Amino acid sequence: MRHFLNTADWSLPELQAMIADARAMKSAPQGAGQSTASGDALRGKTVALLFLNNSLRTRTSFDVGARQLGGHAVVLSPSGGMWPLEFEDGVVMDGDAEEHVKEAAKILSRYCDMIGVRAFPKFADWQEDRKDKILRAFAKYADVPVINMETITHPCQEMAHIMALQERLGDLEGKKFVLTWTYHPKPLNTAVANSALMIAAKFGMKPTLLCPTEEYVLDERYIEQASKDAGANGHALTISHDINEAYEGADVVYAKSWGALPFFGNWEPEKGIRDRCKHFIVNEDKMAMTNNALVSHCLPMRRNVKMTDAVFDSANCIAYDEAENRLHVQKAIMKALV
Repeated sequence: MRHFLNTADWSLPELQAMIADARAMKSAPQGAGQSTASGDALRGKTVALLFLNNSLRTRTSFDVGARQLGGHAVVLSPSGGMWPLEFEDGVVMDGDAEEHVKEAAKILSRYCDMIGVRAFPKFADWQEDRKDKILRAFAKYADVPVINMETITHPCQEMAHIMALQERLGDLEGKKFVLTWTYHPKPLNTAVANSALMIAAKFGMKPTLLCPTEEYVLDERYIEQASKDAGANGHALTISHDINEAYEGADVVYAKSWGALPFFGNWEPEKGIRDRCKHFIVNEDKMAMTNNALVSHCLPMRRNVKMTDAVFDSANCIAYDEAENRLHVQKAIMKALV
């Protein structure tokens, strides 16, 4: 039994095979509830979707995707009446948690054929958050495949991104990929950034991480994985704090905001750096320095804060394609796991 927790756990041929399957399903679209074009890989199957955080695209695309494969999705969340869960082993459960993840994972495994988990960091202590305890606990105790619907990485999002890039560019080998930090009024999760950098390197692109200062460099595990995969493809990972240098000659620009890891749990000092870096917005002047680059964002996105209207609404923006592809790549992932 395999889980889908991180693209680093899967080989390039395996990931490419899923994307090829997703493209085949996308080319024969159907309405929700019809499984003829996508097949019936989930007929008689049920997928539990556990949302500990808000979602629009992920919840909808997994629910619709399961139906298009002939299956059924059960959406669970604390706001929907689910018991508060405990994730620490050996703990005396005399707090708010009513049920341990051991029991929840085991019982859901008897009801369902797969479990999707969405659980953001608590943004208090990165040394704790980086352990990804909730996702790892479900993967440890579940007797069915577990899918990461975004925790400290977001592999489904980046599979959709790669699919959109291949649809427009074909072979991605040697393309300059720029992951740029952008301003947001509050610190956000690093999940999409972590996954974007790794998958770009894995698929043969030349990855550049653009961020305001060293404090915004991503966790060393994802930097090391991206560096390793880039090196295996004959490229090198570049970390830059120079906007002009990073954008120059870029083939792909991927915009995302994230909080600086050293300030987890103490965000006030980070605010000054963040507020001074509003000029990292993706705008027409920056895009003019690129090689007519494609541009995207995982969504949701604050217009004219992270990216200008002119850039987002341009023909080079593939954000809508990427969002649509979430449906198809997640169907392919569920098919591969089942």
